[in-house]
Amino acid sequence: YGKNTIKFLRLHKEGKKHFVKEVEVCAHLRLTSPQEYLEGNNSHVIPTDTIKNIVLVLAKKNGIPSLEQFAIDICNHFMTTFCQVAYVKTYVQEVPWQRLHEDGVPHIHSFICVPDGIRFCEAEQCRNGPLIVFAGIKDLKLMKTTQSGFEGFYKNEHTTLPERHDRILCGELFCKWSYGECKDFDFDCTWYKIRECILEAFAGPPDCGEYSPSYQKTVNSIQMLVLSRVSQVQVIEVVLNNTFYNVVDMKNLGLTNDKEVLVPVEAPYGSCACTLGRKKFFEA
Repeated sequence: YGKNTIKFLRLHKEGKKHFVKEVEVCAHLRLTSPQEYLEGNNSHVIPTDTIKNIVLVLAKKNGIPSLEQFAIDICNHFMTTFCQVAYVKTYVQEVPWQRLHEDGVPHIHSFICVPDGIRFCEAEQCRNGPLIVFAGIKDLKLMKTTQSGFEGFYKNEHTTLPERHDRILCGELFCKWSYGECKDFDFDCTWYKIRECILEAFAGPPDCGEYSPSYQKTVNSIQMLVLSRVSQVQVIEVVLNNTFYNVVDMKNLGLTNDKEVLVPVEAPYGSCACTLGRKKFFEA
């Protein structure tokens, strides 16, 4: 049990310069005894309102140095404060505020919300067990207008989809990864490095791109690049929900439409998912 959707803004000031973190937190606990379920005995139950207040107090006292560290702080607090807690899981996601710039100069106290993907993390721990930390990005919308196709697929009497060697590749990406030991590395720096890998693997070189023969291959390319460059990542899950575009037939309007005007196919849409990890992780 626990408290969901604890939303707040943490404002930090360094002189005239302000810093903001707006987050949404979910904190769930499992107690050593199920007596509140079986017997209606609430003597060990930490009220969900108390859970909410603890999260807010930790934000006030510790700040939010990174999403992952804040989630770890919450786990540590419940494990060290309440002997009846057997397991704690914390989820934190961030509202994507970015500092405004005017003529290249960063503003000291003004921000803009930029929907370029939502950062999130999870931390969970069992009593006498290891702390496990996940991080990720969701609702990241990506598109490339060429260097994508889909050919050579299996066909039977139900196949109506034509082969395409040049199409728009567009989708909404969800990516979640697990860390090994969370010691001696910068969570923020690592997250941004992984995000750069995602964008690079999706798009390819800026001057020419890179051909994608399928959504599946793009998903795998993202995972392989992250695992090759970021040693802290042990397992990475990627889900790419596809958005398709159809070329508008303008012959009746007396026009030739060479893939210049297209309409999105709202539903149904495709989805590709894959989880990839280091061999040593699966052998453990």
